[in-house]
Amino acid sequence: MNDSSSKILGTFLFLILISCIIYLFFFANQKTNKGVIQMIEISGNHLLPVNEYFTFANLEDNTKFANLTLREIKLRFENHPYVEKVDVEYDGDNVVKVYLIEKNIEAVILSSGEPNFISDKFQILPILPGVKFMDLPIISNSQYDNEIKLLAFLGAKDIIEAFKIIESAKLTNEKIFKKLSEINLRKGGDIILTFSGIKPPVLFGKGEAPRKMVYLDIMWSKISDGSNLVDNSDYIDLRFSDEIFIGTNTKTGLAE
Repeated sequence: MNDSSSKILGTFLFLILISCIIYLFFFANQKTNKGVIQMIEISGNHLLPVNEYFTFANLEDNTKFANLTLREIKLRFENHPYVEKVDVEYDGDNVVKVYLIEKNIEAVILSSGEPNFISDKFQILPILPGVKFMDLPIISNSQYDNEIKLLAFLGAKDIIEAFKIIESAKLTNEKIFKKLSEINLRKGGDIILTFSGIKPPVLFGKGEAPRKMVYLDIMWSKISDGSNLVDNSDYIDLRFSDEIFIGTNTKTGLAE
């Protein structure tokens, strides 16, 4: 065999090898899975039970698993509004394992009286049937109320301010955060906070959330224990530098 023929044969064999690699890379996974998937297992779910995710993905009937590929399964779960990321793997024993990473829910946000979730990335998410109960603060009366739409992202100025209050409460005192029930943005006015189990509202104002939360923490034991001073007052005012006022609601300028 001359050199020319050897080169042609070598090139031909090389092309066959490349074709086999491409076939294995793109198609083997689908062919291998076809007809063998008998079970899909979900883990990582916290917001919803697994049956709700199966229903959304239209995967309740395991007799229809035969023609599915891993990519198709992954895409079905990725389309769920609560899902941030999905990892899928075939364990070699007729089982596909689905690992969900759900979005982090920061609060409930009201729009025209209707509640929705808002994630830590400012995405508006629906509150779906079957969602597991979460003790979250409510954000109300945003001046951008008309921009609150499902699956939209709303990083508006007053929403960011509300998030700063939530994060400051978490970092300052977990008890304060757990008692925080509502952040009333008052359409751009001075913000009012409501705490569960505590009578007077807190006139929080705008800005300097970490500093104000520290001052609130200093007197938190008296507030939460229901001292006479607090129980007989109409408001707690944190709007002034280095001072906390506790008084009656005569002229606060914050009537609803």
